Amino acid sequence: MVVEERKAGNIGQMGGVVQNLILENRNKLSISGVKDVLSFDDQVVIMETELGLLSVKGDNLKINKLSIDTSEVIVEGEINTLSYSEHSKKEQEGGLFSKIFK
Repeated sequence: MVVEERKAGNIGQMGGVVQNLILENRNKLSISGVKDVLSFDDQVVIMETELGLLSVKGDNLKINKLSIDTSEVIVEGEINTLSYSEHSKKEQEGGLFSKIFK
């Protein structure tokens, strides 16, 4: 099945959002569905994706490709950890007062 066919015909549980993570030999990670790169250095890359915040941790990390048009990011380096969290960028920007005055 071609990737385009999978995207059109195989809708996930998140209301039609499709996100792909392709990890090659723990040193090249291709990610689709990226909305924004929030922060990055040589040990951590944090991205806002269609499915939540994605943290990539490792050593000697670098962003090799960042495409706004296709929502794709390629991270290279020694990748040790991939983790999602449910917090969106907007929730983090509110800080303490937004939590108190909900």
